[in-house]
Amino acid sequence: MTKSRHINQRIGVFVDVQNMYYSAKHLYNCKVNFNTVLKQIIAGRKLIRAVAYVIKADVKDENTFYDALAEMGFEVKSKDLQVFYGGAKKGDWDVGIAMDVMRLAPKLDVLVLVSGDGDFSDLLEHAKSLGCRVEVVAFGKTTSHKLKEVADFFVDLDTSKEYLLKKRKKSS
Repeated sequence: MTKSRHINQRIGVFVDVQNMYYSAKHLYNCKVNFNTVLKQIIAGRKLIRAVAYVIKADVKDENTFYDALAEMGFEVKSKDLQVFYGGAKKGDWDVGIAMDVMRLAPKLDVLVLVSGDGDFSDLLEHAKSLGCRVEVVAFGKTTSHKLKEVADFFVDLDTSKEYLLKKRKKSS
């Protein structure tokens, strides 16, 4: 994970937590080890900001999870899950992530998106046009082909189990 990395690079990390959560759950029935992911991303470079975007769904232990993200060094931004008449639910941070990327891009050398969502392809192309190196970190099996093409560097989390947290067995 060290290709074209320099110690003086100023990096910003933007994590689409829901995208990563559902990818890990669907592919491996596990959770993402965000601590390991962040350490590997930084790799000795100068971290300017690391932001984790979460959706509050009033589920057990979500506040404990958000606190753990903050202890790892993430700024945690949260939104409530929207529930519409008829029961439809929606929760995403796409516009919020895009706005933060655009605000911070002039202060960064490297922009790291932790998401496989192809909706971010145009955003990353724009960040590249501003002079940022763009890295994408996600599970390759569920990452948009277009996102992989746009990235200057793609880290495939499918390649190592160190990026996953094993489920704890409940004691009887």
